[in-house]
Amino acid sequence: MIRTLGVAGAGVMGRGVAQAAAQKGMRVVLLDIDDDVLAAADNEIRQAVRFAAMLDKKSAVESADDVCQRIEYTTDIDRLAQADFLVENVSEKVAIKQALYPQLDRVCKSDCVIAVNTSAISITRVGSWTERADRIVGMHFMNPVPMKPLVEVIRAHHTSEATLTVAKEFLAQLGKEAVVVNDMPGFVSNRILMLTVNEAVFVVQDQVSSPRDVDRIFKGCFGHKMGPLETADLIGLDTILFSLDVLYESYNDPKFRPAPLLRKMVDAGLHGRKSGEGFFKYPNLHHANKKQAL
Repeated sequence: MIRTLGVAGAGVMGRGVAQAAAQKGMRVVLLDIDDDVLAAADNEIRQAVRFAAMLDKKSAVESADDVCQRIEYTTDIDRLAQADFLVENVSEKVAIKQALYPQLDRVCKSDCVIAVNTSAISITRVGSWTERADRIVGMHFMNPVPMKPLVEVIRAHHTSEATLTVAKEFLAQLGKEAVVVNDMPGFVSNRILMLTVNEAVFVVQDQVSSPRDVDRIFKGCFGHKMGPLETADLIGLDTILFSLDVLYESYNDPKFRPAPLLRKMVDAGLHGRKSGEGFFKYPNLHHANKKQAL
């Protein structure tokens, strides 16, 4: 039973994991390097809990204040020493992740399992940055975390069966199902999804179709709830680009070469929902705080 969850990184995914855990009664220590990002996380989690209560009044038994009282927001990494289990959600930039793991090794309990929430980076590679490779596991959450019932769990070369058991028990506490896959960059979901999104960007770049019609085809013909470009905006175009760069570097395969239009949009700050504009515009979203989370 996980009583205290550590969450490193208060970006979109970190906030979602913290919210999901707090709503299930766990104490959460949410770490980031920026107080403004943590304040924004608190505000967004409160709004998300209130919104969830409006959608499902029968299961809503706690107020946003009650849920958020279980979340400690901190810039002090030593506070993660309380954690029984830790989910790491920092930027998909390898250098940032690699610099964090020696600090986690120092701070976290010796038996603390660390779940790497990444969309593409090899979990075996992450394990090599630590002294606890057997207690490193991949845990690829989907956005929005509280609403997604399934999580892709990645077994790295050194991941022990005991670690996998703890990871699955943690997800069960969250009310989520685990699907365990083996470790290769991109795993199952993003190895396939990133190719789809990238090719959709090429289709727009080559003026074959508009973003709206690309997505209409996927929704109308294949029954997808979201098209690939709407999905890209939800994930974040910067995250899509990071993932493609990692896949391209990992496999040395030109099929993962990012579309130049994608790189141009990221350079222009058009990152999707979180910036207010990507392939589509989101004028009703509030983006007063544009600082990057850890």
